[in-house]
Amino acid sequence: MNSGAAGPDPRRWWALGALVASMLTLGFDTTILNVALPTMAERLGADTGQQQWMADAYVVVFAALMLPAGLLGDRFGRRRMLIAGLGVFFAGSLLGTLAQDVGAVIAARTVMGVGAALVTPLALSVLPSLFTPGERTKAVGIVSAGSTLGLPLGPIIGGWLLDHFWWGSVFLINLPMAAIGIAACVFLLPETRDPASPAVDTVSTALTAGGLGALIYAIIEAPARGWGDPLVLVTGAAAVVLITALVLRERRAARPMLDMSLLAQRGFLFNTLAATLLMFVLSGLLFVLPQYLQAVLGHDALGTGVRLLPMMGGLIIAARAAQPVVARFGARAVVSAGLVVLAFAALLGSRTTTGSGYGFTALWLSIVGFGFGFSIVPAMSGALGALPADRAGSGSGLLMTLRQVGGAIGIALLGSLLASAFRDRLDVTGLPAPAARTAGESVVAAQVIAGKAHLGDLAASADAAYVHGMDLVLLVCGIAALVSALLAAAFLPTAPHPGEPTAPDPGEPGATGAAGPGSPGLVAPGTDARQ
Repeated sequence: MNSGAAGPDPRRWWALGALVASMLTLGFDTTILNVALPTMAERLGADTGQQQWMADAYVVVFAALMLPAGLLGDRFGRRRMLIAGLGVFFAGSLLGTLAQDVGAVIAARTVMGVGAALVTPLALSVLPSLFTPGERTKAVGIVSAGSTLGLPLGPIIGGWLLDHFWWGSVFLINLPMAAIGIAACVFLLPETRDPASPAVDTVSTALTAGGLGALIYAIIEAPARGWGDPLVLVTGAAAVVLITALVLRERRAARPMLDMSLLAQRGFLFNTLAATLLMFVLSGLLFVLPQYLQAVLGHDALGTGVRLLPMMGGLIIAARAAQPVVARFGARAVVSAGLVVLAFAALLGSRTTTGSGYGFTALWLSIVGFGFGFSIVPAMSGALGALPADRAGSGSGLLMTLRQVGGAIGIALLGSLLASAFRDRLDVTGLPAPAARTAGESVVAAQVIAGKAHLGDLAASADAAYVHGMDLVLLVCGIAALVSALLAAAFLPTAPHPGEPTAPDPGEPGATGAAGPGSPGLVAPGTDARQ
């Protein structure tokens, strides 16, 4: 990798702007779909499980392919693979724009996940070839800020598009931004590679994708089929076998893609657990909240996006303010306190009723954002700071992968809990069997049937059943956050020991920025998230 840009070439700032546009697209694509899901469920007739797959298809592929995609960039050219990733993301977005059924949307999200997996680890890795060391930290911060800005923009842009155009327009916005990124990479970015990087392990990649896919499938299908259903049991067992095989293979590899031995380090392990739990909670909340705001409270798509801003605002403000607080009180205290705040907010939210109104929701949403923001930055920094300097790249790659896995499982598990609770609580007395089955698929479906048949009792039952399911989800989130806070308080190191490595410089491999695309964790993957 080149050490910096050759001379004060003003084109490098134009190239940086194009990278910001690309990362901004990935940033708000994470949240834009959540607002669109209720509308898509109504237009496409998607049940809760299908909505989970529309969200999870992207995340599962993202988590499975991020590390091998980065290795491909090292070996065959980072600019080339970045262009390929933007092209794949463009193609997936175009497919989503033209999709006419649930299967096509899931396929489009899968393709977009492949593109995002290529773009994420490589977008920052090209910066050292454009900027001198003195400019590099600023450039990394600008790119990371672009992704952070995408978090609150996603719901607002998605809501505005849905209110004015068809549901596929939420994918259309990606096309010009991806095209600008491709053009800038072609004309402005130099090519860099690292021929000494390890080869892509296709077997480990297949085990990762297969294991995660089988696990998510079993969790999503269990509420409808039953946990004792043969297909659920077989896919669950297959997931255990595949993930176990992956762990054993990676532990024996001389240069593993996922260095599992890093989990033996206490600081890395418990900070990683905290960060993964935070993604589990946030991803689950972003899945269940838009349906509550739209189907139960009756807001349109744009109104839903705007009403998610208290959480996004609290998250961003707290993340920016976390570092001075860490310097004053220490990372262990701040991570633990942030998790306690998150637990309090979730438990408070679990008291929501059908008559609570948005004011109560905005209150606990704001607290959720603050708790998440104060926890995620020191947790991520602490995890990377606990790594030996020569393993920062592999450690950051493992950390980012586990965060994505936490998000995917959060959507699957908490969404399934919601679906099961809703189906059990919904009163479909007097409905024909086909209509009763359809109503039990989602609150949107129940509201559509109630509206067409003028069944006020069914609409009221659907609202009450959904709020009951959301309260259970929030209760689980609160308990999980509280347990994580106790673990953090008990096991996180109080401070770095003398001689212990600190987090890498933002311009070096394995560094962190301010925001991670593809997940709202406010920490970017390393400029080279491999060893």
